[in-house]
Amino acid sequence: MAYRDHCSLPEELLDHIAREGLSGLGDAIAIVVNAAMQAEREQHLQAGHYERNEDRTGHANGYKPKTVKTRVGEITFDVPQVREGGFYPSALQKGLRSERALTLALAEMYIQGVSTRKVSRITEALCGVELTSTQSLH
Repeated sequence: MAYRDHCSLPEELLDHIAREGLSGLGDAIAIVVNAAMQAEREQHLQAGHYERNEDRTGHANGYKPKTVKTRVGEITFDVPQVREGGFYPSALQKGLRSERALTLALAEMYIQGVSTRKVSRITEALCGVELTSTQSLH
């Protein structure tokens, strides 16, 4: 395809966007963030995937799924793990389960006295996430 000659984005991302359009935005975000976290782990370990060298500082230990609620819906990321611990990708905040902007908007609605029923309808319409009065986004 012609766009590949003029773009430095990963081929997997370009194919996904071409196939899904805006409806696949959440998956596209996951592809980009997962690639960034993988590169950060390789930099932390000072070694690439299956690379052996004397400068290596640890060993990769698979991935752990983490679902985050965002404005484009729930996105599940593959968070890279290391055996020796001490690594967490800077792209995600430890313990974060929702996007800060979404949490702040919900807090503002609460402060303004918007009913729980209205907040639930708004979050379902915007994010595809149904909330009850006893749930929180953390």
